[in-house]
Amino acid sequence: MALPFFYIASYNADQPELELDEDNSRHIIQVLRMKPGELLRLTDGRGQLLEAAIVDDHKKRCRVAVRSTATEPPHPANVTIAISPLKNASRFEWFLEKATEIGVTGIIPLLCERTERAATRQDRLQNILVSAMLQSQQAWLPVLAEPMPLPQLMRQSTGGQRYIAHCLEAPRATDSLAALSGDQPAASEPAPGSSAVNGAIPALILIGPEGDFSPKEVEAALEAGFVPVSLGRNRLRTETAGVVAATLLCIK
Repeated sequence: MALPFFYIASYNADQPELELDEDNSRHIIQVLRMKPGELLRLTDGRGQLLEAAIVDDHKKRCRVAVRSTATEPPHPANVTIAISPLKNASRFEWFLEKATEIGVTGIIPLLCERTERAATRQDRLQNILVSAMLQSQQAWLPVLAEPMPLPQLMRQSTGGQRYIAHCLEAPRATDSLAALSGDQPAASEPAPGSSAVNGAIPALILIGPEGDFSPKEVEAALEAGFVPVSLGRNRLRTETAGVVAATLLCIK
């Protein structure tokens, strides 16, 4: 049986023991009813994996002794999804969960002309990412950026694979992302909000809001060097488009 798995915000390799925060302590001691000597796993979300044993079963300040450490290699892809928040917050949260399970490197809440819900609860969204990372037994947490206006992202993003998925008839996106995602351009600067955790060429894709990007936004993206792509024959909801894009770019 797999050991219980928990997230810690940071880890210093010089620490032989760690004091866990109140939420983790309560879950370990009161919910799981673990006792001194029992083993668990920890990750800092930056590739560090720790196996530790409980030495003090305090329900608010559980202490553990580090038994062993390992480094998990990052995902072979370096994918950032810039996606508009949705009016229905639960649908956007579903996207965050699935994108984390798939293995994206970064997520940027993208503010567009037709975005209906600009405000996001970053703390809640971060917790969803952590839960999805632990559930999928990963040691890398996607970097969640602050909400960013589309023009700002286009100014800051250069290099790598840069795509925009839209449904406009003109200019129509005829190239399939499935076919283009294997291309390897020479430039390689990470997108804002992503983390250059490996040597993979970074990929950034823009996913618009309900109602799609405006013609003006698509034109500006094309002028900035983004490649228009199709995600398939069917018209997809925003959150579905984000999951399809993450799958095509991450799973090769």
